[in-house]
Amino acid sequence: MPYPYYIDIINKRSVGDPASFAGECEAIFNRKVAETAATVAEQVVARDDHVVLLSGPSGSGKTTTAQKICEALKRIGVLAHTISLDRYFATPDLDTSPLTEEGEYDLESPYCLDLDLLNGHFHALERGEDVIIPHFNFATQARDDSMAMPLTLGRNEIVIFEGIHALNDLVADEHPNAFKLYISARSDIKHYGRLCFKRTWTRLLRRVVRDEFFRGTGAEETLKLWANVRQGEKSFISPFKYKADILFDSSMEYEVPVMKQFALRAFQDVPDGSERQKELRALLPALLEFEDVDAAFVPPDSILREFIGGGVYEH
Repeated sequence: MPYPYYIDIINKRSVGDPASFAGECEAIFNRKVAETAATVAEQVVARDDHVVLLSGPSGSGKTTTAQKICEALKRIGVLAHTISLDRYFATPDLDTSPLTEEGEYDLESPYCLDLDLLNGHFHALERGEDVIIPHFNFATQARDDSMAMPLTLGRNEIVIFEGIHALNDLVADEHPNAFKLYISARSDIKHYGRLCFKRTWTRLLRRVVRDEFFRGTGAEETLKLWANVRQGEKSFISPFKYKADILFDSSMEYEVPVMKQFALRAFQDVPDGSERQKELRALLPALLEFEDVDAAFVPPDSILREFIGGGVYEH
């Protein structure tokens, strides 16, 4: 289990020297990325394998971290690609697609994926064959063949398949030799032994801000979905994390002071009487204990840019 952060230290550094604080946090993250890439390269050679499976719950920063690992691999001479498992979503069918208790399409279920196609691609890539990676258009809820892309792996190439279900038995058991990564914001924040900010809240802040900025979804709707997201994690994601070769903590010590300003603006739109007021009544006082850090101190290649925008990576 990662060591916790401490709010008194966070606030002291946020006020005293935010630029240095941000820089040190980013350097620690990038060092973990480089170490992970070196291990992946070593193990992939040892296993004579080309596939890496990267999983983690919502708000973990999987997409940015996967791309940063690819960059680090390229710096040590290993050509790498990253593919989102979201591309393998199957077109919804009310007769066969997984549904929530409310009868809605359950996006948290691994059965949303075209598992036959995905697992077939794993085996084809290992044999050095060409595959066509599909693309699922979430706006139209259908596969878009015009956005599909070809992929063939050479001798010294790796592909990272990233998604919430990458370590689920339905996926990982079809490729037991794949190197496995699990990524999540895994550090709580404490104050003299008191838990004052849960690690799951860090991910919730990320998701609320990202949904507001990039998906046109307000905080009330994100909070409404959060219970189903968490249930999906407990059923389909967390039970498989100890299959991972590496457990990667994607949290950063300075991020709550950065995310605070964006989250507070998003939460203003949650009306009184909302069914998620109970969660907000616990989270908001905890959030207000933090000093602010200006987002200008967040570099363009930071994982935080996946949620607040202004980054160099595609999401």
